[in-house]
Amino acid sequence: MLQSYEMRVLVVEDEKRLAENVARSLRENTSCAVDVAFDGEEGLFLAESSPYDLLVLDLMLPKLPGLDLLRAFRKHGHKTPVLILTARDEKDSVVSLLNAGADDYLAKPFDLGELLARSKALIRRGKGEHSPVIVIEDLELDSVARRVSRAGELVVLTPMEYRLLEYLAHRPGAVVSKTELLEHLYDYNWEKFSNVIEVYISGLRRKIDEEAPVKLIRTHRGLGYSLQGKENKESRRGLK
Repeated sequence: MLQSYEMRVLVVEDEKRLAENVARSLRENTSCAVDVAFDGEEGLFLAESSPYDLLVLDLMLPKLPGLDLLRAFRKHGHKTPVLILTARDEKDSVVSLLNAGADDYLAKPFDLGELLARSKALIRRGKGEHSPVIVIEDLELDSVARRVSRAGELVVLTPMEYRLLEYLAHRPGAVVSKTELLEHLYDYNWEKFSNVIEVYISGLRRKIDEEAPVKLIRTHRGLGYSLQGKENKESRRGLK
């Protein structure tokens, strides 16, 4: 059975033990799919080939230095948040990193707990989320408590149903293709012809829309799915 995820992270680090520790920590504590590259050329190729929610990038890389990778990545117009791992924390180095397009940095050695906290913050910022609660019509999704309610009633979802709903909720009104959903919800070797998306969309409809006067989950034939209210507007508010 495939492992399902709501976000994807790319770790580019040539120290294999460190890269594996970072990847494992992200998978276990953030429900992220994590791809790993051990040199700059592979890292740039993966970063530009797949949609990621965060890039964790070491500076001292073989084949292509991390700073050159970052500059090329930004030059090509990519907006994905980038967290730099560096052994250098001098003021001039930090300034050059930020000027090149880095969003944050950690000086080695670092605490994995701090890396997780900064990674989560960058992912939220990249999605434009400042409050953990997303509200669409009478649907509320609390991304911290991982709780969903509709019209004030708790909706019990499976982990995969929740992840799929949260991904759509981050893009209210936008049509998201099945391919994009699969790429973000699964590891790199996802099954291209799997029908799991249709299965979980059906489950979400039954739990969220079946008894509601306003249907929020829309199917766009040949294009994908969207989550939207009557006016395609989304509002956010903080925790009660």
